Amino acid sequence: MGISGYICKTAARLRGHRHYITAPVTWTGKTDRNILMQDCPFVVFDTELSGLDPKKDFIISIGAVKMTGAVIHINQEFNRLVQPAGELARKNVEIHEIVPGDLKDAQPIEEVLREFYGFIEDSVLVGHFANIDMGFLNAASRKIYGEKVMNPAIDTHSIHQWLSENSSTFKKHYRGGSPKTDLFSVARAYGIEVDDLHDALSDAFITAQLLQRFTYFMHAESMHTLSELQDIGRA
Repeated sequence: MGISGYICKTAARLRGHRHYITAPVTWTGKTDRNILMQDCPFVVFDTELSGLDPKKDFIISIGAVKMTGAVIHINQEFNRLVQPAGELARKNVEIHEIVPGDLKDAQPIEEVLREFYGFIEDSVLVGHFANIDMGFLNAASRKIYGEKVMNPAIDTHSIHQWLSENSSTFKKHYRGGSPKTDLFSVARAYGIEVDDLHDALSDAFITAQLLQRFTYFMHAESMHTLSELQDIGRA
């Protein structure tokens, strides 16, 4: 094979490979599993989605707020709309009330993810049914960067389930609570104000308040470290 033939063959092979953007360096492992929960940096987040299938649906907004232990930093928040990667179904628009016109000037997912990575740094991610949000974050991250989000994630739904089943102190305080475990039902059960506003940032703030309440009962069960939190709430 001549040089020109080799060059053509190599170029064709390279065209078949996906080229990724270099991922921002965020998770360094600085937040150790043995860190006390009261000192642990958290980013509580929520996503609004076009549907629930990461293979065909997409993120249309990300909202987040920072915490240190049970302290919510209300002045440290993240709220972005995302350029849609396809058509929005009417049934989902009725849920999140984000219409195509709202997304006309939204940022591409590449820009939003880069900014979100910069926001979370070495924080532990927290969400309600966090496996859904993490599934979409990981799908987008793999597509853009070729790798998933490295930060550990905690699920307040899992924490709630564990406390409901294992903590006598928790059950004493919240005997007869709602059997529904969606974010709004759980929040109302624990005295967290919920209004009609339904967007990623407000949902993240509600989830942060849930983590606040649950932290008290985890301490009552002699759980004090991130490692112990991960044992009952890993997403």
